[in-house]
Amino acid sequence: MKDKNAKVAIVTGGGQGIGAEIALHLLSQNICVIVAEFHPESNHFELKDKDRLLIIKTDVKKENSIQQMIKRGLSHFGRLDYLINNAGMLPKEGAIFEKTTLKTWNEYIATNLTGAFLASKYAAPHIRKHKGSIVNIASTRSLQSEGNCEPYAASKGGLVSLTHELAISLAPDIRVNCISPGWIDTHHIKITKKDHAVHPVGRVGKPEDIANLVSFLISDQASFITGQNFIADGGMTIKMIYK
Repeated sequence: MKDKNAKVAIVTGGGQGIGAEIALHLLSQNICVIVAEFHPESNHFELKDKDRLLIIKTDVKKENSIQQMIKRGLSHFGRLDYLINNAGMLPKEGAIFEKTTLKTWNEYIATNLTGAFLASKYAAPHIRKHKGSIVNIASTRSLQSEGNCEPYAASKGGLVSLTHELAISLAPDIRVNCISPGWIDTHHIKITKKDHAVHPVGRVGKPEDIANLVSFLISDQASFITGQNFIADGGMTIKMIYK
């Protein structure tokens, strides 16, 4: 790394979807990025990013994996300023509550919630040195439900609570905030005109919507903001919908 003063961010689950867009956006702002990814074979990053990018295979469910990721990242870049806890399992289509196994429940909690706890625990001492910031990526499922997504909703609700608890525990040196995205188009399914129209803003969300909000929350412009959950859903959680 050439510039020892360049700021450094960890993005868990940064190899795809929203996480990849966050990583790319931070790179565009001359922030060095450690992508902690369970599936590191990503094609989102170009060769020009390599000087400021380190991709590390990481299983956020495992304490040792997170410890080794942070250790390797610090060895490579020499500092740590930001942590974006983005890694998570998505809701499973066709799930039925009564058929949800304890194994499935534990896997969601371990990935979506415990992973953020562990990453924050081991990153905090290093972020504190630079009075940096942590941003957790939750979901509007922490506030409203479609049904049969209990493990996912509970893990994301826990992440919102973890956010305001960490904001107090790590104050005043580290600010901790949360983003709860709504429907974000990560190109996994086809989006229709009707899907766009149902949103009060007139469109489904894009990964860059979340990346832009992350960028603001870790910046000095947000220096008076901590412990908050920002809903980025195009207005869907405030819209009354009747069948």
